[in-house]
Amino acid sequence: MALKYAFYSCPYCGEEIDITVDLSEGDQEYVEGCQVCAKPTRFVVYVHGDEFMLDVYGKND
Repeated sequence: MALKYAFYSCPYCGEEIDITVDLSEGDQEYVEGCQVCAKPTRFVVYVHGDEFMLDVYGKND
């Protein structure tokens, strides 16, 4: 399992939040509630070997 840590700013409340990304899952997209304001946040993860890119959107963006 290849876990990496990332930080993002919530598209709703602007709070900076840290998350763990599991690179062994490959490219992925999922919705999870913000740890601060609980609004639905859409995460899109692109995996390239040991590197990844994380895009974060409001649920309807």
